[in-house]
Amino acid sequence: MRLDRGWIGAMLAVLLALAPALAAAQEPVALSGTLKKARDTGVLTIGYRESSLPFSYLNQARRPIGYAIDICQAIVQAAAAEISRDVAVQWVPVTSENRFDAITSGKADLECGSTTRNAERLRTVAFSPVIFVAGTKLMVPRNSPIRTFRDLKGRTVVATAGTTNASTIEDLSRRFQLGINLIRARDHADAFEVLRHGGADAYAGDDVLLYGFLARHNAGRQFLVTSEFLSYDPYGIMLRRGDPQFAAIVDKTVRDLITSGELDRLYKQWFLNRLPTGERLGIPMSAQLEDIIQATPQQPD
Repeated sequence: MRLDRGWIGAMLAVLLALAPALAAAQEPVALSGTLKKARDTGVLTIGYRESSLPFSYLNQARRPIGYAIDICQAIVQAAAAEISRDVAVQWVPVTSENRFDAITSGKADLECGSTTRNAERLRTVAFSPVIFVAGTKLMVPRNSPIRTFRDLKGRTVVATAGTTNASTIEDLSRRFQLGINLIRARDHADAFEVLRHGGADAYAGDDVLLYGFLARHNAGRQFLVTSEFLSYDPYGIMLRRGDPQFAAIVDKTVRDLITSGELDRLYKQWFLNRLPTGERLGIPMSAQLEDIIQATPQQPD
């Protein structure tokens, strides 16, 4: 069979034209952002909270542990596999007020605590898929008449500075003309101490964190958590915006934890079983988080 020389020439021209693109496709994608930093230094920095039980808090040895910490450890392992090198964790404590600056300034690569993912915050930082759903409630002394936000008229409420809880109380006070005196504490543990020592009539915080303080301080006889939700707060792991390579690793890791059933196991470990520090929260998974888990599609291989 004879091949037409013109046809052969045309095919060679096409192959020569495609050669650069084919070669580029075979070359590994250049690393950028956080993954490049991890490859160059062998380190990723995790911002942790000291008193966000059971998401991120300190054990008896003053080491960060918790539900969010375990998720972040899985992200670090996935990043290490992606860049084919060992990656160590550098720990840096953050508070509600400085956690966003820690991420945007590069002081931390991940913030692993109890941070609400919402539209306003997504303008400055990025988040993983939702890992928990909480909401603002009030902790009050058992003999207090406060049971709903309307009972806060003219009273003093403590909340952690820089949280959606503080914003919620401010908004309710303004909308319903309640005249609430809001105290902004440095962190969750400080807010609880203000309430415990009589410096406020109520502590506004995420319900799961309030139950954590009741368990950790065996304070169920002194305080109760009201039943009324004042806000809806889905949690995520926080990372920098504009870093698509690392964001893809974070997204895939959390989705894999969800679809493999590992997130459900972690939930039971940290919310239903006895904690390494001795507490038992006994908080069943919310219907909202169950819906999110069931609606999460498996990642394609």
